[in-house]
Amino acid sequence: MRFALLLFVLLCGSAQAADSVRLTNGEWPPYLGEHLPHHGVASRIVAEAFALQGVKVQWEFHPWARSLKMAERGERDGSAVWLHNSERERLFHISDPVVESGYYLFHRKTRDFDWTSIEDLRDLRIAATRGYDYGEAFQHAEAAGELQVVRLTNDEQGFRQLLAGRVDLFPMDKVVGFDMLHRHFSPAERARLSVHPHPLRSDNLHLLLSREVPGNAELIERFNRGLAQLRESGKVAQYLLEIQQPLTLSH
Repeated sequence: MRFALLLFVLLCGSAQAADSVRLTNGEWPPYLGEHLPHHGVASRIVAEAFALQGVKVQWEFHPWARSLKMAERGERDGSAVWLHNSERERLFHISDPVVESGYYLFHRKTRDFDWTSIEDLRDLRIAATRGYDYGEAFQHAEAAGELQVVRLTNDEQGFRQLLAGRVDLFPMDKVVGFDMLHRHFSPAERARLSVHPHPLRSDNLHLLLSREVPGNAELIERFNRGLAQLRESGKVAQYLLEIQQPLTLSH
């Protein structure tokens, strides 16, 4: 009788654990953010995709490097949302694409600017944010000293440097950049900036679940099923449209 009771408790505990997942997160409005509605649109997509599979998400917000390391070590189940690369594939189960990120070059309207390849950027001063990967071609040219790049602490500094005329270009995810400009800059400042239509890089962002956590291989499959259901319902497209509707560099 005691053995049966113990087995029942263990099974219930295992089922309960399987129905919740602890994920790390960070600040990248409007996609991610502790104090944003639904913790940002990417967090909302992740949480609702899991909910369709009966899994509740417990979010924790940390600096990005810490968020990734905690998930990598299996101290948390995973982290949202990240680029796919070979190193992360070794350490994590990587989901189907959650959202797409497109980096574009912001510049002042007073500069007559056009480009098609990295070589076109060699004579221009470029602000970039520390720790960001702007694509293989950009990273290689920067490392080789072929580009004039100054790495700054955060994205807002990049826009400040651009407006002050200290740099000529600043690469930024367009959705994130427009959101930041509307939150931290005046209409007059926004009106001085433009963004080139040719993307510097365009990539998908994914949920990562640690390979150190037992059961995560099955959990990523459940998440992908939920994500597919959410896309088919039209809600993913709706949520992404909601954050893009107000994007403009004018008033």
